[in-house]
Amino acid sequence: MSRLEGKVALVTGGARGQGRAHAIRLAREGADVVICDICEYLATPYPGATKEQLEETQALVEGEGRRCVAERIDVRDLPALQALAGRAVAELGRIDILVANAGILSPQPFEEISAEDWSRMLDVNLTGVFHSMQAVVPAMKQQGYGRIVATSSMAGRQAYASNAHYVASKWGVVGLVKAVAIDLGPFGITVNALCPTNVATDMIFNDAVYRLFRPDLENPGVDDIVPLMTQMHPQAVPWIAPEDVADAAAFLVSDQARHITGEVLTVSAGLIASNSA
Repeated sequence: MSRLEGKVALVTGGARGQGRAHAIRLAREGADVVICDICEYLATPYPGATKEQLEETQALVEGEGRRCVAERIDVRDLPALQALAGRAVAELGRIDILVANAGILSPQPFEEISAEDWSRMLDVNLTGVFHSMQAVVPAMKQQGYGRIVATSSMAGRQAYASNAHYVASKWGVVGLVKAVAIDLGPFGITVNALCPTNVATDMIFNDAVYRLFRPDLENPGVDDIVPLMTQMHPQAVPWIAPEDVADAAAFLVSDQARHITGEVLTVSAGLIASNSA
């Protein structure tokens, strides 16, 4: 039997990238999956996800033989998330797993971050995780069972230049996870954070990130950042695949991790090794 047979999972930011990888991996483990994504542009240096990508993820989950519910939802909208959680229970019977994955990145020097930029980043990356948790916890508490995984970042373990608002949001996710793990531990609910390094998605494959790593070049491209990104990692890879992060999440939401809560699991190709213990 698959590790998640009979379980129902909600994945935010599920249209593409890490969210899609999570949805497919959880389906392969036996879970029915609910996915949501705003499918709009949010002032990032890369395009927003599309309705067609959301539908493609739904088809991929269903191709694994699992049921899938997909909706366009903004994680800043708590009532919409609560309604989606209610739909999951009504149509799929329960809600056991949350992978709070939705997030954005928009590198900017500190003095250029506007109040609007700051609010958008924190609202999506941190408040969106808070809302996602609040939407699923009532059903999980009623069941006496739940698994919550929130996507932070290596930027939630250490700082990076020209990303003050992003770093603040991701450190906030780690603190939120630890506090909520304490509150929900007595109810059979585990809460953990994932901190990936660079992941091969649109979030790093864009001109703003290329310029951040290679300000010495007029028009840097992806090939120009490979050496620098590779030097970051003892495993000598520039980035990891979304599926590498999904593998870690699948473990954390399984019963093999039933006594792991309030933890931060890095998937960093060794980057974490240079941090203090």
